[in-house]
Amino acid sequence: MSVSHVPPSDAASARLVANRVLATLLGAGLLAAWLLPFATMSPNRLASGQTVGLSEALSAWQVIALLALSAVLAVAALRRPLPREIAHGVVLLASLGLLMITLYSLGDYAQRTLVEKSPSARVSQGSAFWVLVFCCALAAIDAFQRASSGWLLRLGYMLIAGGSVAILFASGHFSDLSIMREYANIRDNFSDQFITHLVLVGSALGPALLIGVPLGLLAHRRARLQGTLFSVLNFFQTIPSIALFALLVAPLSALGNAFPLLGEWGVKGIGAAPAIIALVMYALLPVVRNTYAGLKGVPPATVEAARGMGMTARQVLWRVEIPLALPVMLSGLRIVTVQAIGLTVVAALIGAGGLGAFIFQGLGQYAIDLVLLGAIPTIVLAVIADFTLQMLVVLSKPAGTRR
Repeated sequence: MSVSHVPPSDAASARLVANRVLATLLGAGLLAAWLLPFATMSPNRLASGQTVGLSEALSAWQVIALLALSAVLAVAALRRPLPREIAHGVVLLASLGLLMITLYSLGDYAQRTLVEKSPSARVSQGSAFWVLVFCCALAAIDAFQRASSGWLLRLGYMLIAGGSVAILFASGHFSDLSIMREYANIRDNFSDQFITHLVLVGSALGPALLIGVPLGLLAHRRARLQGTLFSVLNFFQTIPSIALFALLVAPLSALGNAFPLLGEWGVKGIGAAPAIIALVMYALLPVVRNTYAGLKGVPPATVEAARGMGMTARQVLWRVEIPLALPVMLSGLRIVTVQAIGLTVVAALIGAGGLGAFIFQGLGQYAIDLVLLGAIPTIVLAVIADFTLQMLVVLSKPAGTRR
């Protein structure tokens, strides 16, 4: 739609605001800071907390810094005075600063408040805290996309942001928060379940790649098999995860009872075996489809040229087709990895363990901190895996095309 067809008020807004996404995020963050609680103060682990507003929780300099950075973001959202390239850089810096002040302020409030309180008193995150954190993260992601930034800048930004948060954790700044006290109570069990979660994800990804990549290659080589193969794999995807876990319980239990040796190896109705099998079944479709799409995207002229140079079929596959298809195949692995990290949470319901165990225990005990202790590491794991595999996708592309 041309500007001449836009109502006068909208046209004026379009001339004034250059980045509506940033303006919306900024408005949502400020509204949340004004209307929603920044933290909650409760007498113990299970009791409902008293809400604490942002103006009450933050010290004067923290409020001033938050407002100043918000003003900078507001200027960056306008069409003038900042050029677009500079505005994107300003958004990245200001959103990171705003994120760090939000995190620091919550830990600082917990330290100041709990000095004169009972040892059982708890300070937890309020809804405004989460809204501010997500708005900062989304503003940074939006700035990266608008700037079409290179992978080195994204990697450096992630390292600085992750390193800053890690320093706050390592310094003990968050030690008085309720979730960290919950972590201190179950530190050893948390480490065990965290490792179990990683083992389950890894145990599912390995077989999925070993089965899925050859199936993708087969679908590419034998066109008549594509319909049947993708129909079966699509069927697996339509089954809800909890239903698939439940469906595997009975046959695996019978198998373990019929063959005691399999039972000794862990093949039984509950536990890791049905979880890994279900995760592999869910992972197959993205792996097979992306392998097929990657191989199909290799230019036929390139393959013919390789054959013309005297390469055998195996050499063409490993030296030409696989390297050219690798970015698309890694994109499939990225989808599967993030999906598996999330689905493994549900596997805790059938006794597989992992971070989902804390989530379901917390729901049963109405202990929100225990729920968060399972949910937040799962989200962080998924984000790290997604970012790492995005970097691998970029690095797998030919030099000169990496963005």
